[in-house]
Amino acid sequence: MKKLLSTTYPEWAFDSMMLLTRICFGGLLLVNYGFDKMVKFSRLQYTFGDPIHIGAKWSLVLVIFAEVFCALLLVLGLFTRLAAIPVVISLGIAFFLIHNHNIDKGQNAALFLTGIIAILLCGPGRASVDHMMGK
Repeated sequence: MKKLLSTTYPEWAFDSMMLLTRICFGGLLLVNYGFDKMVKFSRLQYTFGDPIHIGAKWSLVLVIFAEVFCALLLVLGLFTRLAAIPVVISLGIAFFLIHNHNIDKGQNAALFLTGIIAILLCGPGRASVDHMMGK
């Protein structure tokens, strides 16, 4: 019981949870959202939202970059904190501008944003390419 109520944790538990967090949030973002936008690029490039006024096509290109390439880097744990920044920006724009910070419409964006911010703040953990490279 004493161990169950303890606020300390072993290092392996933190590293395991960061691996699981990276795989879940990065992988789900990549598979459920990024690949879908990449496959439908030719159709979406004219109708995609343009909240930062750079054009629908360029907005879509930036979102695909964040949701495919940066999400893949998160899963691998390669340049993790750097890769998390475009994802946080993309999800922040999705939640606050596209969904107008309405939790009913932007629930997925809010959940993904929370998970990616946790990765940004805590880092990748030991089970990552970053750790293997000695960063």
